[in-house]
Amino acid sequence: MQTDRIIMGIDPGTTVMGYGVIRIAERKPELVVMGVIELKKFGDHYIKLQKIFERVTQIIAEYLPDEVAIEAPFFGKNVQSMLKLGRAQGVAIAAALSRDVPICEYAPRKIKQMITGQGEASKEQVAAMLKSMFGIKELPKDLDATDGLAAAVCHYYSTTSVMAQIAAEKQKTTPKKVAKKSSSSWENFVAKNPDKVK
Repeated sequence: MQTDRIIMGIDPGTTVMGYGVIRIAERKPELVVMGVIELKKFGDHYIKLQKIFERVTQIIAEYLPDEVAIEAPFFGKNVQSMLKLGRAQGVAIAAALSRDVPICEYAPRKIKQMITGQGEASKEQVAAMLKSMFGIKELPKDLDATDGLAAAVCHYYSTTSVMAQIAAEKQKTTPKKVAKKSSSSWENFVAKNPDKVK
């Protein structure tokens, strides 16, 4: 996996969808952009899905991410809401795949844990950590944007730690060169053990 890359994060939603794009340069994440896709004005659910596909495709075309990280839908009590959220996530995934961009999915708890160290952190706590990390002067009005950014940062941390583990494992399993024995030839053996040769 390349060390210099661009990662897009998506926080799916049917009313507001958050996104964030980061660039990894010399193993350091830099904020490129974050924002939201506003869907409130569209009454028809299928039109919302169409707009999600169009906007995600546009963002990918503009920033050319190497990977997309997306937050997995959480399990809630309202089945209809979950179904709609799952559709929104599926359409965003399809948009990325239509541009041949690999997808990684992360549970909300995992993203919060990676950013704040607490799986039960609030949106505000996640936003505050990202503000500090990237030196953001003013947080966006809608914290779905920082949730999208958090997905991208979570993917960066996850893949960076995996890369470090792979490198460590390679070091452990690389065979060490064995020094050649000087008495490996038959002539040396005979010269050193004349009594054993008849």
